[in-house]
Amino acid sequence: MRRGFSANLIIVVLVIVSFQIGLNWGQRGLLQAGQVSLSQEEEQAFEAFWETYQLIQEDYLDPVETDTLVEGAIAGMVGSLGDQYSGYMSREAYSLMNEDLSGEIQGIGVIIHTIMELNAIEVANVLKDTPAERAGVQVGDIFIKVNGEDVVGVNQLELASLVRGPVGTTVDITFLRGEEQIEMTIERAAIPVPTTEHVVLEDNIGYIRMYDFNDNSRPQIDEAVTAMGGNNLNGLILDLRGNPGGTLTSAIQVSSAFIEDDVVLRREFADDHEEVHQSDGSYAGYTFPLVVLVNGQSASASELVAGALQDHELATIVGEVTFGKGTVQILHALGNGGGVRLTIARWLTPNGNWIHEQGVTPDVVVEWALEDRYYTNINDAESVAGDPQLQAALNVLQGETMGEN
Repeated sequence: MRRGFSANLIIVVLVIVSFQIGLNWGQRGLLQAGQVSLSQEEEQAFEAFWETYQLIQEDYLDPVETDTLVEGAIAGMVGSLGDQYSGYMSREAYSLMNEDLSGEIQGIGVIIHTIMELNAIEVANVLKDTPAERAGVQVGDIFIKVNGEDVVGVNQLELASLVRGPVGTTVDITFLRGEEQIEMTIERAAIPVPTTEHVVLEDNIGYIRMYDFNDNSRPQIDEAVTAMGGNNLNGLILDLRGNPGGTLTSAIQVSSAFIEDDVVLRREFADDHEEVHQSDGSYAGYTFPLVVLVNGQSASASELVAGALQDHELATIVGEVTFGKGTVQILHALGNGGGVRLTIARWLTPNGNWIHEQGVTPDVVVEWALEDRYYTNINDAESVAGDPQLQAALNVLQGETMGEN
């Protein structure tokens, strides 16, 4: 069984990237009560809500803050949708998201995701030169306790609030690694939100690793390609493994570097109308062959780019079947300082494929067992040689025949 994510995939630097709100980012103020027009049927339905509120205020044994009741009601309302990508965020969680968008946070430096079948959160990637890497945190480590508090069953935003803290302070974390519990004390640091890194590999093949999709992604890709020699390269590997996605605009911009004038994606809304998104006219004119690396942690915007390039036969996709997130969310700011994210559409590849819970299947499938996986240091030849998916990408660009593994 492939492991799944919850609505959020977070860098526990902890960075909460835009995957949790899908491909759209929007903020709308709270509708005041006087602005809402309810039908008679809706008014009757809300009578039970107000009756319950009044009963708690009058009869419940202990005093309860009104804000607590309201937040519980909102969370329950959105939760009743049964959609893992829609949810309520408290003031604290919403504040964490805005902090992430500032470009630097205070934490330990790992990317995490939720294992749905275990209701637990594991490390999906460890960022280089971070406290987590120096402490020995590994991909696949599962969070068990933070500062002595059991965190199995908490959501990622709740975990983020526990792991983060002021620079120089420490956090005690217990991980489950296989059958063994590993206890670590990690000193928090200020960690820039990562976007890309690049290097020229053997045979003059360029390599760009993307950590997420944001407003800086396309400029950084252009800068990286230029720095590596532009069209003098013999090929380019775009590594989207572990990339949780990001904004729609960024995904279109990145795709447009390789798609000259064609469809990038389609979106279908509740009223059955479809929006077709074309490349944005910023085609870079690259002439080198392209390989895109993906795995089961490549989601959302990563899948959008991989799917578009695959449909247009502009890249060879190498690695593992991607996560399979084919819906779009939008974030609404609420008057209490929190926020609600709601699924508003599904997105499809240019050929009309909905990859939700299916993922993008690579042209060249190369499995990499989780227990054998580690962070590839692209500046270290031994580390690169130990990465079978990266080696397969190099083989494709070097013209060797690859079969499925």
